[in-house]
Amino acid sequence: MQSSAVMRVAFVFLMASLTSLSASTSFQLHDPGRETRVAYDRYGVFIGTGTHQYRYYINDRDGLANAVGEGVYPNVEGLRQDPAFIAWRRDKPLSGNLWDDLNAGRNQEAFFEWASNHDQPIGLKQFYVGMVLENAGLYAQAIKAYQAVVIHFPTAYAHTTWGSPWYAGPAALDAIAWLIRQHPELGMRLDGGRMRIKNRYDDNPRNEEFSVDPGRIVAQAVPTPMPSRVLLSTLPVRRELGKGHVRLVQRSNGHWQMLVSDVPMIVRGVTYNVVPVGKSPDNGTLVVHRDWMLADENQNGKIDGPYDSWVDANRNNRQDPNEPVIGDFRLLQAMGANTLRLYHHEYNKALLRDLYGHYGIRVVIGDLLGAYTVGSDADWSEGTDYRDAAQRRRMLASVREMVESDKDEPYLLFWVLGNENNYGNGNNCRKYPDAYYSLVNEAARLIKSLDSQHPVAVANGDLTFIDKAAALCPDVDILAVNAYRGRHGMGDSFWQDTAELWGKPVLISEFGAPAYHRYKSTAGAEAEQAEFLKNNWNDIERNVGGGPGEGNCLGGIIYEWMDEWWKAGPAYDPAVHDAVGQFQGPFPDGWSYEEWYGIVSQGNGRLSPFLRQLRPAYDVFKNNLWNARAWAKRGLPK
Repeated sequence: MQSSAVMRVAFVFLMASLTSLSASTSFQLHDPGRETRVAYDRYGVFIGTGTHQYRYYINDRDGLANAVGEGVYPNVEGLRQDPAFIAWRRDKPLSGNLWDDLNAGRNQEAFFEWASNHDQPIGLKQFYVGMVLENAGLYAQAIKAYQAVVIHFPTAYAHTTWGSPWYAGPAALDAIAWLIRQHPELGMRLDGGRMRIKNRYDDNPRNEEFSVDPGRIVAQAVPTPMPSRVLLSTLPVRRELGKGHVRLVQRSNGHWQMLVSDVPMIVRGVTYNVVPVGKSPDNGTLVVHRDWMLADENQNGKIDGPYDSWVDANRNNRQDPNEPVIGDFRLLQAMGANTLRLYHHEYNKALLRDLYGHYGIRVVIGDLLGAYTVGSDADWSEGTDYRDAAQRRRMLASVREMVESDKDEPYLLFWVLGNENNYGNGNNCRKYPDAYYSLVNEAARLIKSLDSQHPVAVANGDLTFIDKAAALCPDVDILAVNAYRGRHGMGDSFWQDTAELWGKPVLISEFGAPAYHRYKSTAGAEAEQAEFLKNNWNDIERNVGGGPGEGNCLGGIIYEWMDEWWKAGPAYDPAVHDAVGQFQGPFPDGWSYEEWYGIVSQGNGRLSPFLRQLRPAYDVFKNNLWNARAWAKRGLPK
């Protein structure tokens, strides 16, 4: 989400948001069904489980309807007989906006609207019924609704505005697995459960082939204890990528580690960019990826953000005597961060040497490789053309300049090529992905010819074209993914698919959520942001090497450190903190607010770029998720 005036692409999801609000607006179901764990074998027959010939045929429709309860397919009469629904239909208290009620937390109304809706495709309708039930804290019924998606409508999908398909079946399976893990009091276990969609990531929804194992939900009388982490250093090495200062090893159990001077490291990263209120690349007052490293607005000889910031602890938008200057680097160190992501080179080396030397924080350094036309010198109206030989030469020259400048620096962790280029932001990767990914591999080979000490990553927007990356980028070591999939995290299917299709390590190069919610107070919105980030990190941690997940994750990078006021709004006024949603998606109120992703804010902006108001998300990472003592207690490497 490294945004700019040249990156205003409408990422509008027709499937709206994958959010889950507080269960404070719960309600009671008139007909919750006769079975908590539905015995589908009793009411029908499964054919071709685990293959592309999968089908479920209902033999006893009435029995199944009675088992699942209202709102869950094929139950229709339960809703019609619900006195609260009858009253709601009679009185019509709301306008009938499906999405507003879903995201505003009006859970009973949203349930009635979605369960009785005849305009949405039935598989998508069933998915959102599950989401409403989850929002309301009716977790057992939500699981039944999600399960109905997988069993009856596994091929249901919607489109994003750029045409990429989103599939309800895998998302529903992910939600089931997450809810069961989060709520052991339900006494459930998911046995099996896996959807494979051939050609899923080729950006063409017309050639998919679905293989479906819906799994079975069985009783779990005693909650399964969290398995202890595997000490990977005791296992033999199966595969190794690189032999330098930073290298990647796969152990005999299939799990991956990043070793830095032979010491295991998990990336605890933050996207860092200090943009003063009122400045913007749109009006020529800012170079986003560089200026924060040089700015000294108070002319005291120290760079502003890293050394001159202070915490407005009482949020009164002034610096009180007990609020001393501390600097962002110290705040990041106290939080437990060990990595910053820098999107494009041209850096203040002395600053980065101090960042590592005094604060122990490394950097991953990127070249945008033609994203937003950076490095290609293409005209923005046409965008970078990855088929153009001259543009390719210019981009490779930029990569060479980056590597030759920084390859021997102690602060360097690894290299990152591109940033969501597969979305087509100012380039033609969407149209010619083979040309782009072949350039990525050419750049990776060039890097390795110049630097044998550090791995190379490619930064994708989610997993579109992962098949192309796997086939065309054998010299790339790490798949870095900017992933915004909602409050559950990336989901089990994400990690399973990357393990099977990529087969090498994965880094979550961006994850985040805005601290604005149109239906909540500032405190409520910031609490939602913290919850989203906590759940996303827990999903990352579950899948790093040695954990109970796939073991192919190297860590993650929070997007972002501080709010940037220049990114959005009707007029893109960098002096205004706009609360205008740019696109719908899996965010706390269903919208992305580009100016509100910081885990620290700039308050009212009058003391920018020095004032910091720490949001709850910062404290969650500092006091728990990245806290050294808690980290060690969970068996994680330093």
